[in-house]
Amino acid sequence: MRLSSLLIVVTTFALAAVLALVTANLSVKLIEETSEIGVRDALDEASLTWAEVEADGLQVTLAGIAPTEAVRFAALSTAGSVVDAARVIDEMEVEAAAAIAPPRFSAEILRNDAGLSIIGLIPATTDRTAVIDRITAIAGDLQVTDLIEVADYPAPANWEDSLGFSLAAMERLPRAKVSVTAGRVSIRAITDSAEEKAQLETQLNRAAPPGLRVALDIAAPRPVITPFTLRLVKDENGTRFDACSADTEAARTRIVTAALEAGLTGSATCTVGMGVPSPKWSTAVTQSIGALSKLGAGSVTFSDADITLIAAEGTPQADFDRVVGELENELPEVFALYAKLPETVDPNQGPPEFVATLSPEGLVQLRGRISDENLRSLVNSYAQAAFGTDSVYTATRIVDDLPSNWPVRVLTGLEALSQLSNGAVTVTPDTLTVSGNTGNPKASTNIASLLASKLGEAEEFDIRVIYQEKLDPIAALPTPDECEAEIATILSSSKIRFEPGSATIDASALGTMDDIAEVLRQCGDLRLEIQGHTDSQGREEMNLNLSQARAQSVLNELRARRVLTSTYSAKGYGEADPIAENDTEEGREANRRIEFRLIRPAPSAPEGETTLETLAGTGDTEAGTEDSAEGRDDEQN
Repeated sequence: MRLSSLLIVVTTFALAAVLALVTANLSVKLIEETSEIGVRDALDEASLTWAEVEADGLQVTLAGIAPTEAVRFAALSTAGSVVDAARVIDEMEVEAAAAIAPPRFSAEILRNDAGLSIIGLIPATTDRTAVIDRITAIAGDLQVTDLIEVADYPAPANWEDSLGFSLAAMERLPRAKVSVTAGRVSIRAITDSAEEKAQLETQLNRAAPPGLRVALDIAAPRPVITPFTLRLVKDENGTRFDACSADTEAARTRIVTAALEAGLTGSATCTVGMGVPSPKWSTAVTQSIGALSKLGAGSVTFSDADITLIAAEGTPQADFDRVVGELENELPEVFALYAKLPETVDPNQGPPEFVATLSPEGLVQLRGRISDENLRSLVNSYAQAAFGTDSVYTATRIVDDLPSNWPVRVLTGLEALSQLSNGAVTVTPDTLTVSGNTGNPKASTNIASLLASKLGEAEEFDIRVIYQEKLDPIAALPTPDECEAEIATILSSSKIRFEPGSATIDASALGTMDDIAEVLRQCGDLRLEIQGHTDSQGREEMNLNLSQARAQSVLNELRARRVLTSTYSAKGYGEADPIAENDTEEGREANRRIEFRLIRPAPSAPEGETTLETLAGTGDTEAGTEDSAEGRDDEQN
């Protein structure tokens, strides 16, 4: 009895325990599901769907990769608003931040009469001290403002080339702003004349390293034209401007349009300048060109407000009178017209003349008629002063009855001839003719202005001057690639040789150095590397040192020959760049060489940098060889 009662009690407690355990499990399960569902719903409403939720008893675990630390904290806060924050286990991770992109390095250099300033961001690898020292040297006694910032990132491709070219350009530009980025340089500058502008543009374009993008915006003030000259000729050779001047762009357009209507062919150069005698210049010019067109042939010349209209020989008198009368009534005030209809001349009776010829070699011959001994002495002295004492041959003769203005016409003709590379001047009582070739694109304009001002009103002259680019000292300069090729041609036929085992240039190669120096003097500024190379005989380090010393020796020889070498560098490559096999004497001799190479920038880096907001907007061969293999690094390389 007592055993049954005990068994009943034990059984009852066991059933109660099982029931309690089941109830507890069901309660935990319910709590887990309720917590997980509640937290997940809250995260979804907060658009935090990336977070993963897992409940384990009373604890809620958050996992997943948060875009940022702030978003991760927002997920924790959202879960803590649903369940007790102490029950939330954080196993979330934050997405790794992308590497910070390097900044876009750039600089601006500004130079004017007040001083020189530089502003921008440059890489730490750039020698900042050297940059400031060079700018200080350029500024001289003027103030230098240094606003450069430095960032510790690698320099982008072409950065050093861009900055170096910018500093070299600034040396030539007293009033300019230069903007520099990797691979591109933008230059805005002001010059004193159109000639200086053209020269600077040529020099800067030639000095730019190949592959560097250069944007030039160089302005020049309007020239002062005295006298304000224009001359249009219409004859059997066509219609052409010997000189053309305008006071505004609009006036130039009107004048050129009128000339085209009168038969002008090809391009027309018309200089916009200051010194116009009247604001109605273009009106008077277009009216006079129209009158010349009606006459059919002849010339019209403006010298300030004086107009000379000369019809072609044989023009009907009635037509000449009508056209001239209409023009006189149309011309604005201030302008004075002189019109002339030449008389028909017997072709069998030639007029007296004076002729001066200039040969391409610079020799001058003076022939023809002179009014007296004093004029002959004066003409001879003037020609010797203009062309050289030993270059003038005089064969003139003295005659009577020459016009009173003959001395002025002869001396003016010689002055016009001095502006040509070769040609002739013919002076007669009725006309003065200048013909020949020149390398100055403005020679015709200059000669027309000279003749108009010196000969005076109503005098007839004829200009037949041809511009030839090959005679132009600027346009005829070779390109950098042509210079490199010409030097290579010299070295292919005459090597630069050195004394055995040294960097001293052999006497037999001094003529080759002279030829190379002559080419480089014509080439102007080039970014050029003089490279030294050896064969593979001997120790590698000694070969490298010897090649460097020889390249430097060549650079020193060029400096001794007065070649401007500020943009040159010397570098030894040792045995690293052979052009032939080193297992034969012929191959080793070919590898021992000096080369001249243009410094070309590396290909541009890919786009994608962040933007910086700037604050201111050859051959060398020894004279002999050694049979012994020992010490060939000194004797062969």
